[in-house]
Formats: sequence, structure tokens, C-alpha cells
Amino acid sequence: MEKLLQVNNLKKYFNIGRGEILKAVDGVTFHINKGETFGIVGESGCGKSTAGRTIIGLYDRTDGEVVYKGKNIHSMVSKERFAFHRQLQMIFQDPYASLNPRSTVREIISEPMEVHSLYPNKQERLNRVYQLLEDVGLNRDHANRYPHEFSGGQRQRIGIARALALDPEFIIADEPISALDVSVQAQVVNLLKRLQKEKGLTYLFIAHDLSMVKQISDRIGVMYLGQLVELTGSNALYKQPRHPYTQALLSAIPIPDPDIEDKRERIILKGEIPSPINPPSGCVFRNRCPMAMDICGMDKPIWQEVDKDHYVACHLYDKKKTGDHDYSQVAVTR
Repeated sequence: MEKLLQVNNLKKYFNIGRGEILKAVDGVTFHINKGETFGIVGESGCGKSTAGRTIIGLYDRTDGEVVYKGKNIHSMVSKERFAFHRQLQMIFQDPYASLNPRSTVREIISEPMEVHSLYPNKQERLNRVYQLLEDVGLNRDHANRYPHEFSGGQRQRIGIARALALDPEFIIADEPISALDVSVQAQVVNLLKRLQKEKGLTYLFIAHDLSMVKQISDRIGVMYLGQLVELTGSNALYKQPRHPYTQALLSAIPIPDPDIEDKRERIILKGEIPSPINPPSGCVFRNRCPMAMDICGMDKPIWQEVDKDHYVACHLYDKKKTGDHDYSQVAVTR
């Protein structure tokens, strides 16, 4: 498969004063293939949204690199970066806050076209707006209305139409369904899947709802405290999660069958998420991990492939340090 985007050791630190540094993203590496949906999941505050905003350039990186089609985004000159932003767009979490309340839908969707000098003829531009509205399940009568006149699901569709205005190849969807009613979430996910098929789009889908991420993602990366702890295909992650944190997240997803739900064991994580200002030594998850060992406090676990295309950062799978004991089955069946 063709790699469209490569993220190498990406870091984003924030200086919050008094000599303290908040490590929001701390050494994340992954790639996204052309035409796929790569999901990033984790609890609130794990750094997933910051990673997305740093990739697209809303935040300046602290270290690392983002390579798009073989070119380092952060080393691009202004003209190259301007052209790059035609190829990569973003859908934001709050569909109301991301839309200018003083602008009509027509103005909101057509603004990117004007900035990039697309469709200079006003009628052509208006026809493009009409087409985009129809693509996302709205109609041309909505073009002259304002954001406050729409429901949350409709506003998110407007945000999606705006992201499509420049015919991008790659879209970062930053928790695009978390602010919507459950009944509307599935509609938006199905819309994104349909648009991906019709337009050949590639997605980075950021969310905290593992059950919904599974419905749209080909591969999933699990983040905790600014770091990736597991990465594999969607089905593999749900059938055999390797990292204790992933197992805990999956155990919290309710199962519709009450007989199965009553019998299964739920993993309850103790303690609070550590501060990214002063993360734990060694493994960042060790103070909440039910499988923590002495080595977890001393050394940072290495990122390794434990199964084909299944990567995890956990000492349970590092036999060079834990000896010949097979901890993997303990972790999987916990």
C-alpha cells in the first residue's frame, strides 16, 4: 500500500510557565496508507487531538517530523504549505464553535474556495456550494441560512462540506461525533464512509469511543498520556487486545446481550491519570496498570511487533527483561 502520511517521533510540548513543561504529545510514530481510515483513541487529555492539530500545522511541533507524500510538512516554504493545505483539511469536534455565526452557509463553504482562488466565477462557486450541500445530505435551500438555524448533526454536515470544498485527499476528523446525539452519530459515520468511497478520501479519525471507532477504522492506535501504547488492525484490536490499557478500555464497552454482559469481567483502573507535566518514570501507565512489575518503573517499554502488524509498548512482551515467563496470556485473559 502507498503511504500517504508518515509521522516520526512527533512531540508537542507546551511551556506553561514557572519552568514547567506539559508534554501533550511525546514521541508518537505511525503511518497512514492512502485510502484507509486510521483511528486514534484514548481518554480525554491523552493528547490525541493535539497530535491531529500538530500534524495539520495548527500547532508548531516541538520535535519530530510529519511527511506527506514524501515531503516534510514542517520544512515547506510558505507557497508549498499553502498548496499543501488544499490537500489536507480538518473536521472539528464542536460543529457550532467551528462555524462563523455571522456568516451564511454559502459564505462558510465558499470561503476556502475564494482564499485558494478556485471557481473565480461566482455562479460556478455557488453551484459548487449547492453540490457539496447535496453531497452531505442537505439541500440548496440551506445555503442562505445561518448556523444557529440548524441542529447539531446538520451543523456537522456543514463542517464536512466545508472540509470538502477544496477537494482534499486527506481529512483529520477530530472527534466529529462526540458532541452529537447517539442517534445522529451513526448517520455522520455512515456519511463519512460513503464520502470516502465516492471521493477516495483518507481519514485520521480521532475519538474516545472505541465502539464507534471500530465501525469506521481500518487500523487503530491507542494513546495514553501522549504516547502510543498499541497499534494494529481494527478487528485484531477488538479480538485480542494486548496492552492492559486497551483491555481496560474495551471492557468498559457495554454488550447488548444481558447474559454475556452479566458474566464478563470488567477491568476497573485505579487512581487518576498522571499529569503530563510530571509523567511517571518508565511506563507511563504503570501506576494504574493491574499487571505492573518492578521493571515498569525503571525502563520505558520498547515499541515492538508482537504479532503480524500488531505493535505494543509493554514490558509483558519483552522477554529480554522479563525472562522466559509468558506474560502475554495473562494480559490477554485478564
